[in-house]
Amino acid sequence: MSSTNKFKTFLLLIFLTLFSIPTFSQNPYFPKTLNMRERAEVIDAWLEERVETVLPEIMRRSDIDMWIVIAREYNEDPVIKTLLPATWQSARRTTILIAYEPGEDKPLETFGMSRYNTGKVFETKWDKDEQPDQWKALADMIIEKDPRKIGINKSENFGLADGISATHYEQLMKVLPEKYQSRVVNAENVAIGWLETRTESEMIVYQNLVRMAHQIIAEGFSEKVIQPGITTTKDVVWWYRDRIRELGFTAWFHPSVSIQRADPESFDHLRSFSERPDKQIIMPGDLLHVDFGITYLRLNTDTQQHAYVLRPGEKEVPGYLVNAFKKGNRVQDILTSNFKTGATGNEILKATLDQCKSEGLRGVIYTHPIGFHGHGAGPTIGLWDQQGGVPGKGDYPLYANTAYSIELNAGVYIEEWKKEIRIMLEEDAFFDGESVRYIDGRQKEIMTIPRPLYPND
Repeated sequence: MSSTNKFKTFLLLIFLTLFSIPTFSQNPYFPKTLNMRERAEVIDAWLEERVETVLPEIMRRSDIDMWIVIAREYNEDPVIKTLLPATWQSARRTTILIAYEPGEDKPLETFGMSRYNTGKVFETKWDKDEQPDQWKALADMIIEKDPRKIGINKSENFGLADGISATHYEQLMKVLPEKYQSRVVNAENVAIGWLETRTESEMIVYQNLVRMAHQIIAEGFSEKVIQPGITTTKDVVWWYRDRIRELGFTAWFHPSVSIQRADPESFDHLRSFSERPDKQIIMPGDLLHVDFGITYLRLNTDTQQHAYVLRPGEKEVPGYLVNAFKKGNRVQDILTSNFKTGATGNEILKATLDQCKSEGLRGVIYTHPIGFHGHGAGPTIGLWDQQGGVPGKGDYPLYANTAYSIELNAGVYIEEWKKEIRIMLEEDAFFDGESVRYIDGRQKEIMTIPRPLYPND
């Protein structure tokens, strides 16, 4: 990194430290967030840093010396928003961005081939007065650079790396001389590598973002929001949606709140994921579960936690639920212990399930990468209905400096309820190439509603 950019990064880190730390002295549920102008400055600084430090390495690793990202307004490539300036909400007309790795330790060249200037990092080089045809101008540039491999976002397995439309692909091949048509290859590994790799600057803020998510969950799972016997699961879901917006975030999916209780109704996978009751009244003795994710500074969280509604006279969670929760934490430990650089998602899945079986744990694993997208780029480690491995996405290897939602459940039979329950957990974590750390810790105790004021009385 140049001395100028090192200084910029240093200033950025100071800025983030000053402005991103939650203000616990005022109220633990009101984290400090940046205003929109400050957010744009951070996003643009991150983009510049990532293109200088992350992208060249990813392109070399993928053996592709030219990467072309093409998108049309309202038909965006999933990658393009991560390459555009913060003030761009989407592509405009036909937006074309190019990264060229000239080799011989020369710096990466980046530019746009679009009608509007696509920012400082991908400054537009197309002069419409000189060459009115945008596609012809693109072809002329390719011929001038003479790349060995021209990578485009086309992928059978990864939707995030399959962003080029059929029309744009046809137009590109039509304007390229035959010599260069044969050099067009899928840039799946460039797109996935770019999306999945996290920088030091991003991870400083990610901790605060996950902390914010944890705080909002805790506030929603409290007597401030829930009155047993009156409040419904739907009430809590919409409180979360409003609270997310009130604090200046967005939700990348609609939250869910579900109940497990001492009744004869089963709680299987289908009910957990797609057939939740729309509206249930929350009662004492209920075990609550929330699935919740927010977006901030183009990064996402994904969290699942539990709370227990105390019965009259109870001051703590019953021991049988405490023990069940410990089994969920143990499945987490087994999974993260199997993270190894170069191991595929399917290999990690099998090793984890084998170890769970040997310990008598009924674990189900459905862990996914997280970052620019909630269900992010990188190796899929199981799906709830595919515990034998996931073809394609599960065959992708694990790389260092990547983030994951450690998502899973442990089935535990509760004798007191005469049924099996599921401890469903999801916490965001970072893999540094050697080990996994939870970005803002993880839930190790079930929250109570209400929080006892006099626990020893």
